[in-house]
Amino acid sequence: MTGTGDEPFITAVKPLVDAMGGEMLPPDEAGPDDVVLTWQGVDAVAVRLPQLADSLYHILAAMERKQGKPLAELDRKAKQEVVRILEARGAFSVRHGVETVASALGVSRFTVYNYLNRDKTP
Repeated sequence: MTGTGDEPFITAVKPLVDAMGGEMLPPDEAGPDDVVLTWQGVDAVAVRLPQLADSLYHILAAMERKQGKPLAELDRKAKQEVVRILEARGAFSVRHGVETVASALGVSRFTVYNYLNRDKTP
């Protein structure tokens, strides 16, 4: 983005930024909450991180792409695995996280809580 040989660096970090749901910007357009990455002593790219709630939607969309079909069409065991992965990634610390995941899975909030509690019972 600066045109100083940083293209390999930008190419290298792009998959990570995409996976986070971030946005890459020229460094001179960085805002106070953006992260400016430096390559070989020069500001190469600014990364605008998504809002936490947007991250959950991004994670759900990525999981859907990985599964190759809507999460609501998964069988119960696969849905339980999705909930386990989402819990490990902190999805339920987001406000309305349980409701958002339940909607994506096509189940009730109660079912999501059951999936969460399933692994915690001795």
